[in-house]
Amino acid sequence: MAIDSTLPAIEVENLSTSYHLHLNNSGTWAGIYDLIKRNPDTDRIVPAIRDVSFTVPRGSVLGVIGRNGAGKSTLLRCLAGILAPEQGRVIVRGRISSLLTIGVGMNPALTGRENIKLGGLAVGLSEERLDELTESIADFAQLGEYVDFPVNAYSTGMKSRLGFAVVAHLDPEVLLIDEALAGGDSRFQEAVGEKMAEICGNGRTIVLVSHGLQAIQYLATTAIWMHQGKIVEIGDPDDVVASYMRYCRIESLGGELNY
Repeated sequence: MAIDSTLPAIEVENLSTSYHLHLNNSGTWAGIYDLIKRNPDTDRIVPAIRDVSFTVPRGSVLGVIGRNGAGKSTLLRCLAGILAPEQGRVIVRGRISSLLTIGVGMNPALTGRENIKLGGLAVGLSEERLDELTESIADFAQLGEYVDFPVNAYSTGMKSRLGFAVVAHLDPEVLLIDEALAGGDSRFQEAVGEKMAEICGNGRTIVLVSHGLQAIQYLATTAIWMHQGKIVEIGDPDDVVASYMRYCRIESLGGELNY
């Protein structure tokens, strides 16, 4: 069934969700017993996303910034369908490819080349198409001879580059990326920008979480600044990044801003 191109790729309406943490200070054996016979009194509910709403037009890049613990990664997990909303709703129109955690989805005992084929087969690509894509993906990820080495021999940056290269080359309709673009030099960053522009030019949509403010300014068409699970500001990436940097400067000087 064809997707209505006039509708946003992503709609988030009054989204709220929390983490449920199990607290135990009673020692190992008591803890094991408590896991078997759960006591709700030892659970703690931690709000992660609080009444968040926004839309992402098809063919655009949404950048998400904020301090650690702001709710950025939780938001991506809700968009990916990994976490269910406690309140509100999330609508994503199109097939999702996600790179939410570096190395997830890869078999560390297999080579980079074998993991590329594994990812392609998982989304239904033919062997012939995979043979065409494999060299392009390996070249994009700047792996060189390491493409035939086991992934458990890769650095974090190499895993990051391979992960992005795979998901970006598998024709995603909605691509979700969480802090996965810091694993390369300026040439790789430039290649990432070109690839993302190509994806969006074909009507695809990207949501990018990053602490790299320059990357957000360069790649995003719209930016969101999150703080304590809420959206502080949404709009032009340069304006949002400027507001966030002002907040960080004031905070570093011991000032307070309430949001």
